Amino acid sequence: METLIISEQDVINAVCKYIADKKQVQPQEVEVELMYDDDYGFSAEVYVADRKQVLITQNLIEALRGWLDQVLNMNPYLGIQLVLDDEEGIVAHIKGS
Repeated sequence: METLIISEQDVINAVCKYIADKKQVQPQEVEVELMYDDDYGFSAEVYVADRKQVLITQNLIEALRGWLDQVLNMNPYLGIQLVLDDEEGIVAHIKGS
């Protein structure tokens, strides 16, 4: 079973598209900062029109599912795991691609 690795930039792009769809703005209007904390796991701070929103891991997975479906034309229900990589940053491993 192959594992596809989604780069940190594409994880950010997925979150931008996810938030843009929800807020009915353009993806370029969304700013995203991905974060990892030993106690809380993965999250993101998202800014739209100077308003901040915090996304938890499940929101990031939901954004990646949309990205897989709409942008990569892949099954959105493949196994998705967020990974903190020392060199690449926060990436997503997609199992079964």
